[in-house]
Amino acid sequence: MDNNKDDKYFEKKIIESIDIINKYMKEKTKDDLENDIMLNNTVMFQLICISENINKLSDRYKQKKSGIAWNQIKGIRNIIVHNYDGVNYKTIFDTVIDDLPVLKKELCE
Repeated sequence: MDNNKDDKYFEKKIIESIDIINKYMKEKTKDDLENDIMLNNTVMFQLICISENINKLSDRYKQKKSGIAWNQIKGIRNIIVHNYDGVNYKTIFDTVIDDLPVLKKELCE
C-alpha cells in the first residue's frame, strides 16, 4: 500500500467523493436530499470529506488551480458541521448539481 499522501492523493480522494455524491444523487431532487436520511447523510459526509481533503492540498497546488473557489468549499463544510439544523438544502442541492461537476473538471485538468 502506498502511503505517499501528496496532492495527487488528496485530489483523487476529492474526485472519489464527488463520484460517490453523483452516484447517490442521480435522478434525485432537493426534496429527496432533504427528506431521505441515508441520502442526506451520504451527501453531507462526502461534502465534508471534500473540504477536509482540500485542506490537505498544498498552497502550491491551490495556486496552480486558482480558479477554484477554495474558501467557498470550506464554507459549505463549516455550515454543515456547525449549523446543521440551519442547512439550506437548495444551496446544497445546487452545489451538488451545478458546482461539483465544475470542480471535478477543474481538478482533472
